[in-house]
Amino acid sequence: MDIETKEVIEVIEVNENERIKAGSHYLRGTLEQSLGDELTGALAPADAQISKFHGFYEQDDRDLRQQRRDQLLEPRYSFMLRARMPGGVCTPQQWLTIDRVGRELGNGSIRLTTRQTFQYHGILKHNIKLLIQSINQAMIDSIGGCGDVNRNVMCNPNPVTSSLHGEVYQWAARISERLLPRTRAYHEIWLDGERVDGGDSEPLYGETYLPRKFKTAVAVPPSNDVDVYTNDLGFVAVAEQEELIGFNVLAGGGMGTTHGDDTTFPRLADELGFVPLDQVLGVAEAVVSAQRDLGDRVSRRHARLKYTIERIGLQRYREEVEQRAGIRFQAWRPVVFVDQGDRYGWVEGVDGRWHLTLYIENGRVADTPGVPLMTGLRKIAEVHRGDLRITPNQNLIVASVPVSEKLRIEGLARKYSLLPEHRSPTRLKSIACVALPTCPQAMAEAERYFPGFLGRVEQLAEKRGLGDSGIVIRMTGCPNGCARPFVAEVGLVGKGPGRYNLMLGGDGRGLRLNRLYRENLSEDDLLAELDELYGRYSRRRDLNEGFGDFVVRTGLVGRGDVPVEVVNG
Repeated sequence: MDIETKEVIEVIEVNENERIKAGSHYLRGTLEQSLGDELTGALAPADAQISKFHGFYEQDDRDLRQQRRDQLLEPRYSFMLRARMPGGVCTPQQWLTIDRVGRELGNGSIRLTTRQTFQYHGILKHNIKLLIQSINQAMIDSIGGCGDVNRNVMCNPNPVTSSLHGEVYQWAARISERLLPRTRAYHEIWLDGERVDGGDSEPLYGETYLPRKFKTAVAVPPSNDVDVYTNDLGFVAVAEQEELIGFNVLAGGGMGTTHGDDTTFPRLADELGFVPLDQVLGVAEAVVSAQRDLGDRVSRRHARLKYTIERIGLQRYREEVEQRAGIRFQAWRPVVFVDQGDRYGWVEGVDGRWHLTLYIENGRVADTPGVPLMTGLRKIAEVHRGDLRITPNQNLIVASVPVSEKLRIEGLARKYSLLPEHRSPTRLKSIACVALPTCPQAMAEAERYFPGFLGRVEQLAEKRGLGDSGIVIRMTGCPNGCARPFVAEVGLVGKGPGRYNLMLGGDGRGLRLNRLYRENLSEDDLLAELDELYGRYSRRRDLNEGFGDFVVRTGLVGRGDVPVEVVNG
């Protein structure tokens, strides 16, 4: 085969997103022209792809889609913007800006995401630039909020109950900075930065960036609130006598799958080994660059790191990372995880300050009749002098509260229904994705349907004597897995309008995948199945046995990912 023919084939054998990235001139595309087009509320199709790297997605109101089609109107387009906030940490002053921008330039709400940041919905096209400039004034950006790059770096948010947590958070922030895109496009388009001739380069990503999105998390045992094994890249803090000495490194996790396609699947990350602190950033870059060069650029369904490792094998991938980083992984250090949820209420820190975890149902911050949550958080931010931390389970921690301020903060939290009181342990452990009406991938409801559905599940649990069991239930509107349903004890994955797949068998620690138990169930079918399962669990469980462990032990589903189970005892 001659070289020209080979090059033609190579050009043909990539997906359309690769062509768009290659022709975008380092993520500029024609975004500025699309923003100025007043004839439509949408962006040009190629720009809608490039916009994701700048942190925002084009959406339309699916509740109104058919009505507008019947009226010969284009869809009601708007945009979702997701910020970059490593570890979910912000100041009260930043929160006040986040709040104001959401009320003035979004749809009047804020979403706390399962990736430990916040996002806005309902942004009109002509407000995007003003919104980005507004949060930038508070030192917040949306670079890499979405797109085929490293997304927001998650980190155990438990405030500084030991010096270890503070040090680990700093590493999460360093990893985030190291894996950022370097293009000046964001600053030129949104912040009116000057064009720097010859300044375009992406030493890590190249002009086509990664084959698909990339997710990184940092965990501090014994808490696995970040579900570290579900990420493309994971770092698990290893300490000796409360002193951080390095990290265990994981690679190849991911939740997304496609209904009816057995070549796609959720996967837990593999353990690469331990590295000391001076090797952390180099290893992070090496894992990303290896995926850049070895990942699938033909099929986006198979473009995540988990499929690369499945295709070439773990040993080859580990050797590739070692060669690129110039290191050798040391033996994995033993660690123990005990849960994947949040610690609610007050926790005392080592410095004499206190930290209060608030309950934000499904992460939706809005004022609704009788429940003014958005106002409540604003009132707290106006008087708080510590920091605020978004959790991986869509809640918010008021951190570093002096003893003298505890009563005032708690009083505000109680007044605005932000305390976890009077909620069941199951509700406090459960999360859902946004889904309809805005998410274009959603096949079924999640966030706005889940609270009511969960109330009916709670009634079943009470009837079976399981009201205090705290079973981890997660719901998503599609199989992309944004709420990490495949590591829940009970996962509900949208299959179609009003119908869900029922997944069972997570271990309550995020260390075992669940398995499909029943497919395409209506609400009545789901409740009937759960009622019968809860009855069995109530009668036959061992002492202190979790629901997920019970369904595995009794053979209702398979064991899942045994290697992680063995490592963590």
